[in-house]
Amino acid sequence: MGNQLVWNDRYNIGVSIIDKEHRKLFRILNKLFDFGQQEKKSQWVCQEAVKYFKDHAFAHFQDEEDYMVSVEYEGFKMHKRIHDNFREITLPALEKELEQTDYSENAVDHFLGVCAGWLVGHTLTEDQAIVRGEIIKQWENLLPEEEQAVMGQAVISQLHNMFRLDSRLISNCYGGEKFGDGIYYRLIYSTKEKKRWEFFLVFEEQLLVNTIGSVMATKAKTVNVMLMNVARYTARQFVGHMKGHFPALAQADVKEEQLLTYDQFQKVFEKHSPQFSLLFDTGKGYFAYCMATGDMLTSENGASIITENAMAKLESYLNQNKAEKLAVSNKKKVLVVDDSDFMLVAMRQILGSDYEVLTATSGLSAFRSITLDRPDLILLDYEMPVCNGSQILEMIRSEKGFSDIPVIFLTSRVDKESVKKVLELKPQGYLSKSLSPELVKKEVDQFFLD
Repeated sequence: MGNQLVWNDRYNIGVSIIDKEHRKLFRILNKLFDFGQQEKKSQWVCQEAVKYFKDHAFAHFQDEEDYMVSVEYEGFKMHKRIHDNFREITLPALEKELEQTDYSENAVDHFLGVCAGWLVGHTLTEDQAIVRGEIIKQWENLLPEEEQAVMGQAVISQLHNMFRLDSRLISNCYGGEKFGDGIYYRLIYSTKEKKRWEFFLVFEEQLLVNTIGSVMATKAKTVNVMLMNVARYTARQFVGHMKGHFPALAQADVKEEQLLTYDQFQKVFEKHSPQFSLLFDTGKGYFAYCMATGDMLTSENGASIITENAMAKLESYLNQNKAEKLAVSNKKKVLVVDDSDFMLVAMRQILGSDYEVLTATSGLSAFRSITLDRPDLILLDYEMPVCNGSQILEMIRSEKGFSDIPVIFLTSRVDKESVKKVLELKPQGYLSKSLSPELVKKEVDQFFLD
């Protein structure tokens, strides 16, 4: 994202009063970004700027809600709930942090990061869904507000009992976003009726170091195997206390315990529709608590842990995380955008030894990936449904911060007329999907050598 939000036509939803306010909110946040970079800051000016942003955001929410009512949008109730969460929970928590730290640089950066990320994501997903008449499915199973509030307080109480932390609820619509270096823990229960209950606990690494690490009197600044093993049992105890709030889990047994990489967690989470999805600022690091139920929830190949292999698995998991960080630090990043899981797996296998391979299955996920982790090259499927390759390339070229990222099309059509259409879009080149793995690798290698 850099230090500015760049407005693009893709943020327009086609409703003038909403689009006008979106542009204004972008401008206000950009002024705050500019202010945040100044060496000498006036706390009063920052307070007024935050108030100005909040007032406009709230007015915009009301205009948007009035519009949804006027067109009888079926997803109004859920959309308003997301507004209320930001209005009544997220912003007050961020403001409290600003006040308690006298508008410290970290608190200002935190405020800007959360607000900018929320605004972009909400505009591209929930707001776009209004004009398409769609309902965002991810949040359809969230339990009522009063139950969310009770569970939020239960988590805060348990965090205090176990770690003496004074935590604040940041959001009850946590969408699986990455925050810092994280540990992604998954505990799966199964009932006699074969119903699965899945709990996800996401710990910012510094939270484990600052809590469990301090109890163990370790001087390590990162999570090690011993600390991770203690954290695993602590996590199980935490879930054990939480599952007491669900009578149906009284006789449930643990089916599987996993540690996931962020990519695995993200893929699982995108396919779930959680009942609870809560994000907390503990004062020592972020913590997310999520729960989902179902008959056939997705299983990913995370690091499954059993008593006999626990220490070896933990060591392998942490070594993998460390190795991945070291390995990718000097590698070129290649983003592969394709709606075929088979193609994405194949490209990882072909390029993974020499490049950091990022993947996306749609234009929206591609932009999220580009924003979070700017690639050195994009391999873009030309024939994707809904938003095809030419449309995605046009959006990339029109975005000031992305326009210079090289793009090579992937295509299954190599006849003269199809190739002509591809080249008219002026990509850096094109690759046939029918090429052998060796030739695809050779072409990508050659691109970086030229």
